[in-house]
Amino acid sequence: MPAAHTTTPVGPLTPHLYTPDAQRPIRAKLHRLSTEQHVVRHHHPWAQITLSETGVVRLTVEHGTYLVPPSRALWIPAGVDHSLTIVEDADLRTLSVHQPRGRRGPEVPRAQEAAWRQCRVLEVSDLLRALVLAMDTRPDGPGTVLGADELQRERRLGALVLDELRRAKPVRLGVALPTDKRLRALCEAVLDDPTRHGTLDAWARDSGASARTVARLFRQQLGTTFVQWRQQVLLAKALALAARKLPMGSIAAELGYASPSAFTAMVKRSVGAPPSEFFL
Repeated sequence: MPAAHTTTPVGPLTPHLYTPDAQRPIRAKLHRLSTEQHVVRHHHPWAQITLSETGVVRLTVEHGTYLVPPSRALWIPAGVDHSLTIVEDADLRTLSVHQPRGRRGPEVPRAQEAAWRQCRVLEVSDLLRALVLAMDTRPDGPGTVLGADELQRERRLGALVLDELRRAKPVRLGVALPTDKRLRALCEAVLDDPTRHGTLDAWARDSGASARTVARLFRQQLGTTFVQWRQQVLLAKALALAARKLPMGSIAAELGYASPSAFTAMVKRSVGAPPSEFFL
């Protein structure tokens, strides 16, 4: 396979300067990252919301990867290893969310916690975006001790953020990744350039395995076919392209679809909604 684009590893991005606790349960952070960088694998004892103000990032966990354009946010539970690839230069906002011992989620009832024990892609409402942008992003330090009024404001904003998170619609968007090293290398190559080939045979030749072997590994490792899995990759890529405000016809052409109608049919099959609703 072609050599991967060289990037500079960074991070973790100073998490010790933004540690949430019972007094400051939500801490906001802003980082400007370029495609020349990637954030190395790490984890932390609090939950995190990742939201791209501009640009697109790809966040990878052990068994999956997620594209995060400005129209979506990603919930990362406490203790989950994750790394970050910058797809397009990004102004990245992250919220560190305090999780009391034994609890998970944005202050949800225990009966609802199970859904928040895994990564979740969420729609970003205008209100949620405005609240995140309004939060103080200064790090801990001698010069940034919050006064009583500032602390009260942060808590009020944080309470509204949690309320919006509880109301946010989850999106069926995410790409599963295998544990088999050979298949994982193939999958990561597809993620980097999903339109390089259109068939399993061509991708299998790149990997040095037979198409039959690769097809079997997809069924065993991911419980799906290569075609179905690649459609999820293309859907994630389409979401990133839609963040640039490209028309649907241009997105369909860039992803290799013969017509906008063929692309629309794929989106409907994958998420149960047409592009006009999904790519808001």
